[in-house]
Amino acid sequence: MLAMLPVSVFAGLTIVLGWGLGRNAQVIPSALIGKEVPEFSLPPVQGRTLGLSSADLKGEVSLVNVFASWCTACREEHPVFMELKRTGAVPIHGINYKDRPGDAEKWLNTMGDPYTRTGADLNGRVSIDWGVYGVPETFVVDKQGRIAFKHVGAVTPDVYRTKLAPLIEELRK
Repeated sequence: MLAMLPVSVFAGLTIVLGWGLGRNAQVIPSALIGKEVPEFSLPPVQGRTLGLSSADLKGEVSLVNVFASWCTACREEHPVFMELKRTGAVPIHGINYKDRPGDAEKWLNTMGDPYTRTGADLNGRVSIDWGVYGVPETFVVDKQGRIAFKHVGAVTPDVYRTKLAPLIEELRK
């Protein structure tokens, strides 16, 4: 019996590690899917006039993007959001996560500002309420102000075309 203990422990570890290696790190379940966005009100990012609150997310299907100037993947997805703004495909709102006010302003002024409204989440509390693990994360919010989908990582053209755009169209019906 004692001789079988190391074998059993090894087998258990192998199963757990195998499961972890086989998981897609981009798929992080969210308990908020289908629920109203958390109640919040954020002041505007420095240099902007419109902050963001839960009340602003009702009445139309929109994207909420959690970003930061120090985030490399945010730079990767930014051209996608600029194109969506240019074409008017979907309103995009930003939650600026734990950024220095001047850095966020400079980043938006330099890279372009795709956001209709941008709230400054200086201490990260609102992002935590949204279930954010890190930046970037993007949420699809329906007309009733409920979270319909969460994407972790950069929104690439392929992600927008295959995941977000079809859902946005369906929610608009």
